[in-house]
Amino acid sequence: MRFYVPTDIYVEKDCVKNHAKELLAIGKRALIVTGHSSAKANGSLNDVTEVLNNGGVAYQIFDEVEENPSTDTVGKGAQIARDFSADFIIGIGGGSAIDAAKAMAILLVNPSVIADELHKAPAKPLGHAPVVAVPTTCGTGSEATPFAIITNHKINLKKSIPHRIFPVLALVDGKYLASAKKQLIVNTAVDALAHMVESILNVHSNMLNRMCPEYGLKLWGECKEALIASVAANNSATQNTSQNAAPIDASLYEKLMYTSTIAGMSIAMTSTAVPHGMSYDLTLSKGTPHGPAVGYFLAAYVEICQKKVPTDVEKILSLLGLQSVEEFTEMLRKLIGTCTVSREMSNKFAAAMKVNRSKLDLVPGGITPEEVEFIYDKSLIVG
Repeated sequence: MRFYVPTDIYVEKDCVKNHAKELLAIGKRALIVTGHSSAKANGSLNDVTEVLNNGGVAYQIFDEVEENPSTDTVGKGAQIARDFSADFIIGIGGGSAIDAAKAMAILLVNPSVIADELHKAPAKPLGHAPVVAVPTTCGTGSEATPFAIITNHKINLKKSIPHRIFPVLALVDGKYLASAKKQLIVNTAVDALAHMVESILNVHSNMLNRMCPEYGLKLWGECKEALIASVAANNSATQNTSQNAAPIDASLYEKLMYTSTIAGMSIAMTSTAVPHGMSYDLTLSKGTPHGPAVGYFLAAYVEICQKKVPTDVEKILSLLGLQSVEEFTEMLRKLIGTCTVSREMSNKFAAAMKVNRSKLDLVPGGITPEEVEFIYDKSLIVG
């Protein structure tokens, strides 16, 4: 058994300012990688630049990262980092910004590698510039993983690049959720849920690395009613469904961010499994946000695993405060609704997944082609 997370992680209010010394020790010239506006709105960008200014660290801001960052974007950012002579990269935002920062860190110190080749396995491990992660959403846990999901639109491919890039420092502060849209919080929380479920229902799961997802699922379960109530209130201004449930507010921000980081630590040990593998085609073909795209397949995956590792499924449900897979399915439906695709699209997705050994081989007890088809048929509405 092995447990390995080399990232120095701090989770607390005003984390960036409290750990300015650690941040300033990373380097002298930073490329800050973020999205178009959220880091400005939630105050995270200002917190980071204030520390850098006070510490005399030069920086340049690259704020062009899109959802599901592309090879074109990371290539552009890496070139800007080279031109600026950056010696480290700071990713501020959700998984897209942090994943893009990781990819740029590879390209920065390997100028012979072009961005469109990031998905190709290198002959030998490549070095990378140090990465600092400041997450502002409660889903990907990228601050605690070595993974970076990048999209190559030229070949219609979205998947993790085969390079392991753990951030050297992660500064996690729940206050950055305050300005996030509630549906974004819900969507990213579903992604964190999937990370923990897939980490347990995984051939790499063991007694040591289960400490993370089991504790994280308990915390997630304490937030689920507030998440459901938030969606219900958003869907119907007149339906007072949230009357008896706590709203998503400052009292939950830290817990949700903490859970997300724990979920990231979980998949750092095991990798994600089938639901994540299925989600990428859905995002590429329909533009479905990552959290819901994973969540649509999660309940059916749990149902399949119940036949193979029933004790593990029972443990997951218990930690979440649920009694059955049916309750788990209904909870997800309340959070993310349903997804409709054409029969042609569903068949295309299933055919591709049936040969995706990198995910299929992670299923405890194995999975048959018929079970793959079952997950698609149970998860998507064909219309």
